[in-house]
This record gives sequence, structure tokens and C-alpha cells, in this order.
Amino acid sequence: MPIAKLNNHNMYYEIHGEGEPLICSGGWGTFCHGAAGHLPRGLTDRFKVIIFDHRGIGESDDDVSVPSTTRLYADDVISLLDLLGIDEVHLVGIIGIGACIFQEVAISRPDLAKTMVNTGTWACPDRKFADQLNLWLEVHKVMGFEAFQKMVTMEGFNPEFYAQNKEKLIGPNGAWSDLRDNIATHQRLTDAALSHNTLDRLVSIQAPTLVMHNGLDFITAPRLTMPVEQNIPGAEGYWMRNAAHVVTGREARIEFCNVLLNFLEKHSG
Repeated sequence: MPIAKLNNHNMYYEIHGEGEPLICSGGWGTFCHGAAGHLPRGLTDRFKVIIFDHRGIGESDDDVSVPSTTRLYADDVISLLDLLGIDEVHLVGIIGIGACIFQEVAISRPDLAKTMVNTGTWACPDRKFADQLNLWLEVHKVMGFEAFQKMVTMEGFNPEFYAQNKEKLIGPNGAWSDLRDNIATHQRLTDAALSHNTLDRLVSIQAPTLVMHNGLDFITAPRLTMPVEQNIPGAEGYWMRNAAHVVTGREARIEFCNVLLNFLEKHSG
């Protein structure tokens, strides 16, 4: 798969499936390098799905002399779409900073945004969320990646799923493993997350928007996701009251995929 020189860095990306173009971004990790199977089921059957490595992750490098902001990452996305000759795309941000990055894309390039989906998102970090992200970074720096991974995994998954899958979630190839031995990128992503503030600009988003609210999310809780829905004109909200930060379990994942695909199909064509 290709690496393109874009926005003063090398950006790795992959394209899966056929159909209308859709770009998908997650949080502090990647759907690339064999992880496309973690995309919502049915997405690559119906759309041409573009996935990529954030700066400093996987095969994308970074220029650490440039301040890290969600607008910087948004400019990377815009440059990639322009390179691919895509003039309209579905923006699907799943769990975390990818959703925030797509807010910036939809604001700065409304012509590009056919729709926008945000899950696990925020418009502006509050004090608790900021302290939470800073604590994770401190734990990673002082106690090592394994301690950070255990902390974020316990907070990110529901208790039943965590108990049943602990051996898979924690370890070299477990959750958030893209940040293993990568404190510099962890710092950069934290900086971008904490400086993100679109609260007063969301009103300019014109794309049909779906915002998901997970009732048992202890990271990006509904207190953070609700202002995103409330400040985007005509945005739809969907509540998964028993879902944690990461949606797990067969029935919950089916529900999530159905809501996502129904929204996208409603605005396709």
C-alpha cells in the first residue's frame, strides 16, 4: 500500500472496497496493517473505505517541530483526499481524536464533507477529561507502556468484556499497542486532543451529522459528546446506553453497525 508525501510528512494509507468514498479514522491507533477487520462490519462491502496512519503511528512519520493540533491532522486528511482526487466523502470518526479531526475537516472544507459521523468525541475538553489524558501520559512516561495499557483498557471496555478478554487486551499486540515504545506520539496526540476546541465553530458544519452517545463511556462520556450534537445544525444523536467507550459484544456491535450503515445509506447516492 502507498505512502504519500503530504503536508510535509510521509503518510501511509490503504483503500478497501468499492463504492462511494468514505474515510475512516480511529483514536490513538490505526485500522491499517491487517487491522481493517476491526472496521464496522459491512462498511467495506458498500463503500470505498480509506484508512490511514496518523502522524507518528505505523508507517507515517512526523515533524515534531510543528505544533500538534487536530487542525494539523485535518490538513493531512484534506491533502490525502485531494491527492486521491476525491471531491466529496463520508467522514467516519470512530472513538476518539479521529472524530475531532473530521470536525476540523468539515469546518474548513464543507465541500468535501458529504456526511460526518462522530463517536467517542468532544468539542472542547473539560477539566476531568484533560486530567485523565494527562494522567495516562504521565503513567506511560513514569511506569511504562504496560501500566498505561492496563489503565486505559480497564476504563475503555465494559467489565464483562474486560474480564473475558483480558489476556488479548493486555500485551504486546493488545489495545493501544500502536503507542508502545512511542511516547513522543502519545505526547503529540495528547497535545492535539487537549487543544481541540470547535465548540463555537460547529455551527458552520453543513454536512448531515450523526453523533453517538455511549451511556457507560468513562472516557468520552455523554457530557462531552452531547455538545457536539447540540451545536451542529440538524445533527442526529443516537444513544447506546449500555455501551462503554469501545462498543463490544455481538448484539451491541450489530446495533452500532446497523445505525451507522442506515445513516450512511440515507445520505448516499
